[in-house]
Amino acid sequence: MENLLFVSGGVHRKGNMRDGNTVGDSSTEARDRGMSVEVNVATTTFMDDQFTFLDCPGSIEFSQEMAFALKGADCAVVVCEPETDKALALAPIFKQLDDLELPRFIFVNKMDRAATPVADLVAALGDISSKPVVLRHVPIRQDEEVTGYVDLASEKTYHWEEGAASSAADPPAEMAEELADARFAMLEKLSDFNDELMEKLLEDEMPPMSDIYGHLTECTRSGDIVPVLIGAAEHEHGVRRLLKALRHETPAAAVTAERLGVSGSDTMAQVLKTYHTAHGGKLSVARIWSGALKDGMTLNGERVSGIFHLSGLTTEKTSEAQAGEIVALGRMESVATNDTLVEGKEGGNLARAEIPQPVYSMKLKAADRNDEVKLSGAMNKLLEEDPSLTFEHEDDTNEWILAGQGEMHLRVAVQRLENKFGLKVEGTRPKVPYKEAIRKSIEQHARFKRQTGGHGQFGDVHVEIKPLPRGTGFQFEDKIVGGSIPRQFIPAVEAGIVEYLGKGPLGFPVVDVAVRLYDGQYHAVDSSELAFKTAGRMAMSEGLPKCDPVLLEPILQVDIFVPNEATPKANALVSSRRGQIMGFDARDGWLG
Repeated sequence: MENLLFVSGGVHRKGNMRDGNTVGDSSTEARDRGMSVEVNVATTTFMDDQFTFLDCPGSIEFSQEMAFALKGADCAVVVCEPETDKALALAPIFKQLDDLELPRFIFVNKMDRAATPVADLVAALGDISSKPVVLRHVPIRQDEEVTGYVDLASEKTYHWEEGAASSAADPPAEMAEELADARFAMLEKLSDFNDELMEKLLEDEMPPMSDIYGHLTECTRSGDIVPVLIGAAEHEHGVRRLLKALRHETPAAAVTAERLGVSGSDTMAQVLKTYHTAHGGKLSVARIWSGALKDGMTLNGERVSGIFHLSGLTTEKTSEAQAGEIVALGRMESVATNDTLVEGKEGGNLARAEIPQPVYSMKLKAADRNDEVKLSGAMNKLLEEDPSLTFEHEDDTNEWILAGQGEMHLRVAVQRLENKFGLKVEGTRPKVPYKEAIRKSIEQHARFKRQTGGHGQFGDVHVEIKPLPRGTGFQFEDKIVGGSIPRQFIPAVEAGIVEYLGKGPLGFPVVDVAVRLYDGQYHAVDSSELAFKTAGRMAMSEGLPKCDPVLLEPILQVDIFVPNEATPKANALVSSRRGQIMGFDARDGWLG
């Protein structure tokens, strides 16, 4: 994103992630890892048109950031490296774009040091794409180094120049055959969506350049093809060409709004990201889909306290914003990421980005016990910024558990708590929440009797304890007849039983047990609720060890989505963790 902003004039000097002076990725968490860890938003102007870029992390552990951002995008630019072995990693992204029906470009970065033939890379990308991958640029090599490209639509050569725009020239004569084949392959893919173009190709007639650009624009906007452009963003090579392609071939905001089901002229927006800033408070980044948004308006029953254009976390205040713009809204405390905002009190119902279920967890506690109250407030803000995190108390182990998409995801969250909210915490491996079950049935008698002067304590119970099928839980059955235990004391017996089941003979909660209370005795003076509760607990403490108790470890049901060629590796991975494959289903839109 830094290079897009520099070329477009959004910044006058490129920053460096290591120095922490980039528009995006300037946080300590991003610098320490040399990668994006959250979506970064920046607005700029190129050739008199406004662009807002949503720069998303590439790691699968932060894919939820991309999911939220894509809900507000007109198109996507998938950045990849010129290595065929890495193409497969893009399959989940392509699938996500397919699900959203979002037009996309592929920008092959670092082409200045590419060793792989571009045709091999396009073939690898085509294997994982449900849409035809169309090469737009053929690289020019000099002494095995890529120094520019030939644009197949204009048939012009562009030699990369450090710090300057490339100038057009005629293509090298020695590449004539290669270029002719590549250009025909591009036109052939376009002709699948245009009968007139197909007829011209069948008659060996080349369409004029203006028609070719028209076909490319139409097919890209509709999402029928995936155009591939090349460059080296570090040196600004190919960045200007990418900006021009985005300017001409990205669908208009109104087209995207229509695809999402937005109609009418009333104000409607959707929140894509939430930030908590040190001085500006809460900022809700939202895409306006229809109408105009003015400072002071009431959205979803809450007043907008400031509208801002963003460049990273640098804000520029404005009084209003129009449909199509992405802006930050100040201090809307009850608004959350994914919410649809409409004028008035009632919220809208645009489709929400799916929040992934946690797959990794750690025990979290404040390093200083005096900060435990502060931890709760900081976590609430962190969960607002990243809804894919969860923070819950595990009763079985008495631990607070932070869960998310992977170890790095959680380490970033822990680091952010310290850097952003001034709270030092300790993240460690959580205890395994083992359970206990029993394997045989018994009958148990227990009597609690105590005489200490005056009224004593007396409770006598007969129970049957038996195992239940896995997942059934606890069942208590009252089979007292003839008043051997008065009705008012039976809930106390059950309470004592449940209390003991919280920590069984092996030290863990007991599950899938049925207890039948069928007989007992009471004393008219000495019996009480406390006495019968104690008797119920005694019956379990004496009886459960005789029931052949067994330790249960957690079993997770996991859905794994992989391309076909990765199925053997997935099988091996599951087996190595004592897992069992229960079945396979083919999934549309996932090739490979």
